[in-house]
Amino acid sequence: MQQSEYAALDGVAMAALVRKGEVTASELLECAIARAEAVNARLNAIVYKAYDEARQAARKVDPDAPFAGVPFLIKDLYCEVAGWKMSNGSRFFRDYVSKTDSEMTRRFRAAGLVPFGKTNTPEFGITGTTEGAYLGPCRSPFGENRIAGGSSGGSASAVAAGIVPMAHATDGLGSIRIPAACNGLVGLKVTRGRNPLEWNSPATGLSVGHVVSVSVRDSATMLDAISAPEPNSPHAYPPAPHSFLEAALAKPKRLKITFSAENPSHTPLHPDVAAGLAATVKTLEALGHDVTERPLQADWRALYRAQGAHSAGHFGAGILAAIREVGREPEDGDFETLTKSIIEASRRIGADRSAYGTLTLQNMVRPIMAQWEHFDVFLCPTMITPPPAIGHIDPVNLDPKEVNARQARVFGYTPPFNMTGQPSVSLPLAWSADGLPIGMMFTGRYGDEATLLNLATQLEEAMPWGQRRPAH
Repeated sequence: MQQSEYAALDGVAMAALVRKGEVTASELLECAIARAEAVNARLNAIVYKAYDEARQAARKVDPDAPFAGVPFLIKDLYCEVAGWKMSNGSRFFRDYVSKTDSEMTRRFRAAGLVPFGKTNTPEFGITGTTEGAYLGPCRSPFGENRIAGGSSGGSASAVAAGIVPMAHATDGLGSIRIPAACNGLVGLKVTRGRNPLEWNSPATGLSVGHVVSVSVRDSATMLDAISAPEPNSPHAYPPAPHSFLEAALAKPKRLKITFSAENPSHTPLHPDVAAGLAATVKTLEALGHDVTERPLQADWRALYRAQGAHSAGHFGAGILAAIREVGREPEDGDFETLTKSIIEASRRIGADRSAYGTLTLQNMVRPIMAQWEHFDVFLCPTMITPPPAIGHIDPVNLDPKEVNARQARVFGYTPPFNMTGQPSVSLPLAWSADGLPIGMMFTGRYGDEATLLNLATQLEEAMPWGQRRPAH
């Protein structure tokens, strides 16, 4: 198979060729490896390679699996692969080797995927840009001076560069949707409890795992493959349709869609993002949907205060779990400045105030979610600006307060839907004047990925993005 042929396929198409015997899993893997070796030195998307192990696995794939023989990459954050290093983007984990597969890894393998490496992530996934000190900055193939987003930046960069058609990603405050927006991809954050949890993640109740992908059908098919009730999960499994792929491909319904450009940080939209939002609204109206402008109602300042107390407490607990897992106390230089500031905040806040933050957060999200009684989908941009330059946010060198202030002015839209637990998808529906991807974000009712996927399929046909690929 030629590299150009490989790069034009999504995961569903690759698996179909394997089932037909027109290509082997080994051939697909060698295409992926060749592409990785050609571009990764520039992008720094892949930080751990397991080529030989993957070659052995490729010879034994189940041809009937939904993603039979499709090359795959796993994010290097709380997702364990037996015998592989797992750094979580932190120098503290530099010598850690996983003893077993995570449940998510087991499900990826059962779906026929062939993992051959791990992708870049910032330290403990805590920023919307992948620019950690330990693993180094990851770059977008749409502009190597531009961020790939975070914390799933390595996965998104690898997919956009044509190394794989989709890759594992997680989203705790936007970490699937932001990288998808930065790299012209589909980024579905699933409902809380839909997919298996990474048990040691400190973002308890906020983070969910899925993939970033080149096509809507890949995200839908993956959801069918890996979303099933997880034994002993602390979160209830939300009701699901017979098939998410069937839901995605079903005859579209006329939807009530509310949109707004307002964001919790009250930052004005970049003109290119505003133009993208307007074009999306126009397309939705042309498709026959009922579209109304109305911002979500919430006390954003109080909501973020509660989330901060909740997250600081859970992050501190996560660090204690990490110390237990690694088997030693942290040394000087093990943690970055931003990480240390969150640990200090956790200790300062204390257990009672953190628990009160969790309680407050749970109560505050109820009236936010109730607003979906009046509409089916809420639309807003994924980011306030196009992807900024590497170094603009700079979580390694800037004061943590400045890092967070800059993040709020770029990534202000995504966190509320981690707090509510609702499904939310970023679609690459617009482009900046200088050719950078811009994402539009659609959020549905709790448990209703089906409506989002169906709408996404409509928009994929009406505003196609598949032909927009990086120049190199």
